[in-house]
Amino acid sequence: QVQLVESGGGLVQAGGSLRLSCAASGRTFGSYAVGWFRQAPGKEREFVAAISWSAYYTDYADSVKGRFTASRDNAKNTVYLQMNSLRPEDTAVYYCAARFGIARAADEYDYWGQGTQVTVSS
Repeated sequence: QVQLVESGGGLVQAGGSLRLSCAASGRTFGSYAVGWFRQAPGKEREFVAAISWSAYYTDYADSVKGRFTASRDNAKNTVYLQMNSLRPEDTAVYYCAARFGIARAADEYDYWGQGTQVTVSS
């Protein structure tokens, strides 16, 4: 069983940066890949980024590639999403999720956090 808690969201101006954290419980967290997803009001949840358990593999949605970077510190049971050059269209609730093996589909993830709000003003 893995429990995930996101933090680091907030209000930022366009062009600014935020770093989200996903803190996990469970001694086996280092075995899990972690995905980041977001959901804006009235829209479906969408894939943002994913990182393998070793951090060797990462995957990004085209809309964030070059702006967002996923990383992890397994000793701290924490995964990060560094978000730079933020745009108003990045405004959403951001979720982290865990599963064995990197994936893009939300329904393939087994464990989810509660989400953290990111708001980018123009």
